[in-house]
Amino acid sequence: MSFTLRQLTYFRALAEQRNFGRAAAVCNVSQPALSVQIRALEDMMGGALVERRARDVLLTPLGREVLAHGKEVLDAAARLENLAHARDGAQRSLSLGLIPTIAPYLLPGVLAALRAGDLSLSVRVRESLTEQLLEALLAGELDAAVLALPSGAAGLVEVELFRDTFLLAGTGARLAGLGAKARTLSPADLEPTQLLLLEDGHCLTDQALAACGREKSAPGINMGASSLATLSRLVAAGFGFTLMPELAAEAERTAAPGLELRRFPTPEPARTIGLVRRASTPGAGWFDELAALIRGVGEGIVGATRAG
Repeated sequence: MSFTLRQLTYFRALAEQRNFGRAAAVCNVSQPALSVQIRALEDMMGGALVERRARDVLLTPLGREVLAHGKEVLDAAARLENLAHARDGAQRSLSLGLIPTIAPYLLPGVLAALRAGDLSLSVRVRESLTEQLLEALLAGELDAAVLALPSGAAGLVEVELFRDTFLLAGTGARLAGLGAKARTLSPADLEPTQLLLLEDGHCLTDQALAACGREKSAPGINMGASSLATLSRLVAAGFGFTLMPELAAEAERTAAPGLELRRFPTPEPARTIGLVRRASTPGAGWFDELAALIRGVGEGIVGATRAG
């Protein structure tokens, strides 16, 4: 047998009112009914919770301890009840993961849109590499993650958000040095010694290497930058070329004067940005709404880059 919230409620009322009759009135039950529940709680706790006197009651040492813990349980139950009433089937909190080549560019607009849609929504953000985000997602530490698809993990639902095209980034002098072949240049035509990429572990590096038809072991490729911001500044300083996602293009071009961008001929290399969640997570409605919101923000950013 275990205690019930009803028993704890009756006992709290008795402790506050210090009288069985008044406590019963507060709880809107008969005095015998309240007394039965208090006695049952005492039996389970293994001792008297109150000293019964002619006109009132006093808490025993055990009663004081049970009351303290009981209040915590009742307060927690009240918070859960309020949460259940407030949810109406929607997420009231969100733990969202994003990979580093997406987070700085997408997150400000996403957070602003989430805040505009629901000021009461509590959002926690984690920025990490794909492997770490997938581990956190599968462990239940994240509700969803924004990353490049396919994720390669089982047990997930994946939704495509938008296509993020790669642009050729370099200084004006380096781009001009390509001459006439710049109009037909494909990523595979870039020499390994010309390439600057992010350090190993970033999925963007794997995608760029695949677009260029190169292996990680190819001699001459510089894979030392830890972020797109660092990579952009190295390229802007004339150290080589890189493949820049449209999502980051305008922000990095603004932050790194001297960085210029050119489009590759069709078919342009690209990555697919998507939103993933565990297949076991209930309530797909919140996920669909989140996907639509992030898609709108992302398409707005890449669309502005294309228009520019």
